[in-house]
Amino acid sequence: MALTIHGLPLTLNTDGHRHPRENTLVGITAVLGVLAFTTSFFHNLHIMSSWTGLFGIVSGLWGQFVSVTTAERFVLMIGVVASAWGFYLGIARGGLWG
Repeated sequence: MALTIHGLPLTLNTDGHRHPRENTLVGITAVLGVLAFTTSFFHNLHIMSSWTGLFGIVSGLWGQFVSVTTAERFVLMIGVVASAWGFYLGIARGGLWG
């Protein structure tokens, strides 16, 4: 029998348990990824882009190590890719210290 999903489930805790540490890492990685990605489009913000990208990559990979559900891993990988984009462009435009 097919499983029918009513509505869009917007939760990271698909197993029914709370994961405060893992969800915090997901949130930090997502915010750092968005910040690194958006600042990478501005040449004069390469220091911010490279540092937020570096911290986003580290927090995202640590989150992958401790994650429990597939939804957490999915959001973490989006954040890691966005952080890596910002990190690499920040490094290419001047690096971590200018």
